[in-house]
Amino acid sequence: MRISLEDTTSSEVAKAMVRARVGAGSPAMDMVLTLLVVTDDEAVGDALRTAGVLSREHPSRIIGIVLGDGRGSPRLNATVRVGEDTAGESILLRLSGPLTKHAESVLLPLLLPDSPVVVWWPGKPPTNPSEDPIGRLAKRRLTDAEASDSPVRTLKATGRNYAPGDTDLSWTRLTPWRALLAAALDQATHGVTGGLVEAGSGNPAARLLAAWLEDRLEVPIVQRRGATEQISLVELHTTAGDVRIERLGDTSCAFSVPGAAPREVPLGARSLAELLAEDLRRLDADDIYSAALTHLLEDT
Repeated sequence: MRISLEDTTSSEVAKAMVRARVGAGSPAMDMVLTLLVVTDDEAVGDALRTAGVLSREHPSRIIGIVLGDGRGSPRLNATVRVGEDTAGESILLRLSGPLTKHAESVLLPLLLPDSPVVVWWPGKPPTNPSEDPIGRLAKRRLTDAEASDSPVRTLKATGRNYAPGDTDLSWTRLTPWRALLAAALDQATHGVTGGLVEAGSGNPAARLLAAWLEDRLEVPIVQRRGATEQISLVELHTTAGDVRIERLGDTSCAFSVPGAAPREVPLGARSLAELLAEDLRRLDADDIYSAALTHLLEDT
C-alpha cells in the first residue's frame, strides 16, 4: 500500500504508516532495525531499490531522506509504502527550508522503538559521520568513499574523524581478498618478509588493503599503480617463495602459494545490497577496520 502526504508533519507520517500497515494486512511486522538512507533527488530511486533488496535479509523500516533547498518556508513531503517490493516498510521524506538543518527532529518520531538505527550515505558522506545530526541517531554509520569525486581523499577525511560504529564500504569490498590472503597464509607457513598491492591510484580499498597487511604482518607493503582502478595483484614475499593472487577477469583470480600448484578461484564483484547486508550482520564496532584505517593515516 502507498500513501502520499504533502506539506505534512512527522505525526501525520506516523499515522499514515499505521494506516498503510492495516491496509496491507500487516498491522504488526517483525523488523530488526531502522535504516536511514541520506541521499539526493538524483540517486534516491536507486538507493531505495538497493535498500529494498537488502530488507529481504534484514527486514527494516527504510527511511529515505532527501535534503532539499534550505531557503524558504519549512516543508515536509512524504511517501509511505508497506508491502511494495520490500520485506519491511519504506518512507521517503523530502525536506526543504529550515527543516533541512533539523532533519533529526523529523526522524526521531519515525524510528522503530527498541531497535538499532543504521544510517547509509550512498553518495558523498559528511566529513564527520558520528557528529552529523542524522549520524548521531545511529549505532552504525555506513559511508562509501568510492561514490565521491575523490575516493582516497574522502576515505582519509572521514577516517580522521573515525568513531566506533563507522565503516566505509571500501573496507567491505575487501572481504574476499582478505579471506583469500588468510587462506594463503594458513598454507604458507614461512614468515612473510614483504609484499605488493597493485591497483589504480584512486582505489581506496587498495589503500586499506595495504594498510591492513602492514598492520597485521608488520612488514613493508609496496603499492604499485596498475593498468585499471581495480586491485589487480597482491603478492606476499616469504622465505619459501611468493604468495600470489592475480585477478584474471571480472569474476576470478589465479591463486598460488609456495609448494602448491596455482589454481583459479572465484573473485567477483558484489552488489551494493550484498555489501550492506554483510555490514548489517554485525552492529558492533569493527576494531580491525579501525586499526587498518589508523595505519593508513599514519603513513600519510
